[in-house]
Amino acid sequence: MRYGQFAYIYDRLMEDMPYPQWLRFIRQCWEEFGKPASIVDLGCGTGNLSIPLAQSGLRVYGIDLSDDMLAVAQDKTERQQRTFPFAQGGSVTWLQQDMTEWELAEPVDSVISCCDCINYLTEEDDLRDAFRQTFAGLKDGGVFIFDVHTEGQLRSYAEMQPFTLRDDDVSYIWTSELDEERCEIEHDLAIFIRESEWLAADAPERKAAEADDSRYVRIDERHVQRAYPLDRIAHWLKEAGFAEIRSYADFTHKTPTPETERAFFVCVKKG
Repeated sequence: MRYGQFAYIYDRLMEDMPYPQWLRFIRQCWEEFGKPASIVDLGCGTGNLSIPLAQSGLRVYGIDLSDDMLAVAQDKTERQQRTFPFAQGGSVTWLQQDMTEWELAEPVDSVISCCDCINYLTEEDDLRDAFRQTFAGLKDGGVFIFDVHTEGQLRSYAEMQPFTLRDDDVSYIWTSELDEERCEIEHDLAIFIRESEWLAADAPERKAAEADDSRYVRIDERHVQRAYPLDRIAHWLKEAGFAEIRSYADFTHKTPTPETERAFFVCVKKG
């Protein structure tokens, strides 16, 4: 099966992302507030956090807007189950929903949203809706953990761009343009993937017979993110109903500073 173009190469481009650090930070938070049995992974993408959490015995609901990302996640789940079955009680359910409107039949113990998914909500009302829906979808005592790129990080992207990658099988040219007033950044990527790697997504047996390793498939992607002041995010979380709100810097439990690149919020729903 061929998935959507970007969904297919997403894991290849994101293989250096610090997923173990996200898992460690999340689990440290759960050690303090209580290990959950059920969680929602908002903006789950191809399941790089949902799947290991399900393998550890949690009941996971992976929610994403992209059917293609969810298709890749389902395929990965089936392949990994053959060699690394879920621990007792573990499961994963993939759901196509908008994070501003998501809902389940019953509340969960924890909600996570990682890899700066929240930054893709570029309108204040959408962000506030997502916080309200998350509050509604948590049990009393439930914990909402998420991260965001800071304003400083988006400005850094704009100053440092363009970015490039040149490997034998995949390359890209990545440019960025920042709207200073909104602190909103537009990323444009021209991605080139070797034809043999691309054909392998449809049918691996066709790779040798039909591919030309001197040819590449081009994929164009545009991503828009917005960074908000951290104090405004905290205000909107309180407005949504969260009673205890903590913020941290860059996978640590230190207070964010102007140099923080990725800020984490840990929010508790108290009845």
